[in-house]
Order: sequence, then structure tokens, then C-alpha cells
Amino acid sequence: MTKPALDKRDWIAGLEKGLAILEAFDDQHARMTPTQAATRTGLTRTAARRYLLTLAHLGYVQTDGKLFNLTPRVLRMGWSYFESARLPRIVQPYLQQLSALINESVYVSVLDDWELVIIARNGSTRVMTTGFVLGARVPAALMSGGIAMLAYKDEASVRTWLDATEFKPFTPLTITNREKLYDKIRQARADGFVAMEQQLQTGVRGVAVPMKNRHGEVVAALSANMPIGKETGEAALARVLQPLQETALSMLNVI
Repeated sequence: MTKPALDKRDWIAGLEKGLAILEAFDDQHARMTPTQAATRTGLTRTAARRYLLTLAHLGYVQTDGKLFNLTPRVLRMGWSYFESARLPRIVQPYLQQLSALINESVYVSVLDDWELVIIARNGSTRVMTTGFVLGARVPAALMSGGIAMLAYKDEASVRTWLDATEFKPFTPLTITNREKLYDKIRQARADGFVAMEQQLQTGVRGVAVPMKNRHGEVVAALSANMPIGKETGEAALARVLQPLQETALSMLNVI
């Protein structure tokens, strides 16, 4: 969460602004005029238009002459991470074994600021009504893997973030109360694992454990998602927690 200082001589403002333009697009702003892009990025309309036209020339956005939208070429940047990063490649064999053992979909995820990003996954043979694709981003405090990682972050920073964030309910059982979320995070640190139910999708349960490297630093979270069905929370935890913990431990010296 805390970024190292960068000498002003090494800062490229144009790159920052170009990336800000790309990040300004979302589900609520799939197509934008230069004026709308300027409003969302804090740039002038003229500057926003120039960045959009440059990105269009490079193939990252397209335009009908008035509105701009992203093109599939933007995905190249995201997939470059999966193709070059070491962690997703290392954990995949472990996920295959774990998924076969517990017959559930399993994930490795990391924090990007205060969002949880899925960087590796393996599905079970059992039919699932839910799942997350590679690169999916979800609110960290509303998923078991996110809670598992937030538990090891600086408490003051976590509390400041919680106090400044409005959490919207995704299901009738979504925890949106900051104090309850903070208690869940503290409990996860004390227990070394976290179990959550129906936070993002109805009928889905998640169990997660932190993944540490050889230096004892938490670098990711290992989680399993499963349909609730007739299995109680206690029974599900007893069935998947130990395999999750053992798998995370087996990766200790390779991540």
C-alpha cells in the first residue's frame, strides 16, 4: 500500500496521465467524450483529447469522432503480467492438486491497493454456479482472500481505509458495517484463516488462508469457493481448511 519515494527527475508525467485516461473507463463510463474523460482525470479537455487521440493511434482506444472506448488491445497490458510474473506460474501445479483433493474451485489472489485481484485459479469437476476469472478485481473486505491479506496489513492504514470507504451490499448478508468488518479482519489474524458466506454472491462460501514467503511475509492469499448447499459452515471448514493450510505451507520455500 505504501509506495517508495520517486525522485522527481525520474517522474514521467505524460505516462501517468495516459494511464489515468485508460483507468478512467469502467462499466459506468464505457464510452466517453474528451470532456467526460477530462472530468474523471482532472485534465483539461484539450489534454484529455490529445491523450485519447494518441491512444487511438496506438490502438488502445477507438472513436466514432465524438465518443471514445477501449479496444481489446488494452488486455495486452494485463496479460503481460500473467505471462511474465513468477508467482502465478509457480502456484498452478499446487492449485491443481488442491482442487482435485477438495473438489472445489481454488484461487490465489493478491492485493492491489484495497482491491483483491485473482492471479491464479483452478476449477473443480463439480458444477459451480459462481467463479472468478483471472484478473478479476473484487472489494478486498468482502472476500475471504481479501480479509486474509488485510489481517496482516498495518492496522492504522486498514482502519483509515475502512472509515473512508462506503461498502455497498451485494447480497442481503453482505457486511457493510465498518466495525464488523474490522472485527472480522482482526479475528482472521488471530485465527490464521477466515471463512465468509454470501458476501458477493448468494449461496457461496469462501475459506482462505494467508500465503507467506520464506521470510514470513504475507504475499498472497489461498482460498476455496464452494456452494453452500446442505453442508454446514463448520463441516465445510473442517473439510477444506487443513488442505488449504498444508498447500500454503508447501509453497513456503518456492514463493
